[in-house]
Amino acid sequence: MDNKLRKLLTIIPDTDRVITGDSIEEVYKSDVLGRLKGTVWAVVRTVSTNEVSGVLSFAFENDIPVTPRGAGTNLVGSTVPLSGGIVLDLTAMNKILELDKETFTATVEPGVVLQDFQEYVEKEGFFYPPDPGEKTATIGGNISTNAGGMRAVKYGVTRDYVMGLEIVLADGRVLTVGSKNIKDSSGLSLKNLIIGSEGTLAVITKCILKVIPKPQSSVSVLVPFNSLDKGIESVQHIINQNANPTAIEFVERKVIKLGEEFLQLSFPYPQAKAYLILTFDGYEEEIERNIRRIEETVRKHGALEFLRLTDKETAANVWRIRGALVKAVEAVSEQEPVDIVVPINKTAEFVEFVNKLSEKTNMQMISFGHAGDGNVHLCVLRGNRSESQWEDERKENMDKIYTKAYQLGGLTSGEHGIGISKKRYYLKETDKTNIDVMNAIKNSLDSKHILNDHKVYML
Repeated sequence: MDNKLRKLLTIIPDTDRVITGDSIEEVYKSDVLGRLKGTVWAVVRTVSTNEVSGVLSFAFENDIPVTPRGAGTNLVGSTVPLSGGIVLDLTAMNKILELDKETFTATVEPGVVLQDFQEYVEKEGFFYPPDPGEKTATIGGNISTNAGGMRAVKYGVTRDYVMGLEIVLADGRVLTVGSKNIKDSSGLSLKNLIIGSEGTLAVITKCILKVIPKPQSSVSVLVPFNSLDKGIESVQHIINQNANPTAIEFVERKVIKLGEEFLQLSFPYPQAKAYLILTFDGYEEEIERNIRRIEETVRKHGALEFLRLTDKETAANVWRIRGALVKAVEAVSEQEPVDIVVPINKTAEFVEFVNKLSEKTNMQMISFGHAGDGNVHLCVLRGNRSESQWEDERKENMDKIYTKAYQLGGLTSGEHGIGISKKRYYLKETDKTNIDVMNAIKNSLDSKHILNDHKVYML
């Protein structure tokens, strides 16, 4: 046993929580897609802030890279240990520490799984709105990528529900940023620096989250169209009605079919070419008024039908299929998952561009996403292309897709983050001064660059 490993084992008393050599599972070397691979010296499963602090202090002193990791559902390589070193597995820090009903806050550890947390607070009469498609992600991972999801059109994204954080800096120092207070004009917002930083600035060890009263009722609606363009064009009219939908999702029939086959479930109105899926929540009378207004609007703008999903099982299956689309596509072909965001009035133009590019290049590109906030998810499929063909054609087409998005005023990522796989596009478009400022912040908080180095904004 070398001296470094001996020292590490003095910090983590349970030797089964320090994994080295051939005992390290392959999953720790990649993200959920498994295509980008790194190397690992040791996997350390921490159970407390003190342990995280000790591991980071040790790593900093010995110039050992550290890659923080939650459930590993990341799609852009943020959890890939590019520089070797330690993978810091935070999934065992999974306690809900407090639900403070008087301040409408909950304090949790970063390894708490999103769906478990949502179920817990709902049983207590509360609601945690951030709702990304992957419900098995951890709260710490959601915060690290500022996850959005389907309810963002009404409720906002993860950042809007993070009140405070306990974090550990690269050198092991522990600090609290933010609090349970709603207002805060006290100095720089260090909390907001950490949110969305993809583990490059600090490791999150506790999270203070805002919760709200649980809506009395929720109703989902499926609106089929004979073309995706018609569906997306109707979104602006829906928003103009001020009916406050919780979610407005768009999806093509061809990708729904993959979801049906993947989950062995059926989707209503299979003769459509595309769909909008909407949810309304609140008081029943309010929901009813809003739904009637939206039904009248979409029927005027090309809807084939307006289906209230009153059967709970049918509604649940519709959302299960929507939530599993990336996995469904991945089951039939290697793909490049994309989550570009454009101004909502440019969504239709962007999707039309992608569809024409798909036809021109004979590379299948499947569109779905969050129509209410302009977050377009694309699955760019490899099909039967050779490795070299896929590499060349994918890069060429992705360059065109990102260039078009930027021309429309869009951004590289809406909710997946940048990680490794989008870094090339992000650095190409982002002003150098912005990148310089980000790297200056990185240097200030992590002078040795041990935390998730060479990712996101780092040159």
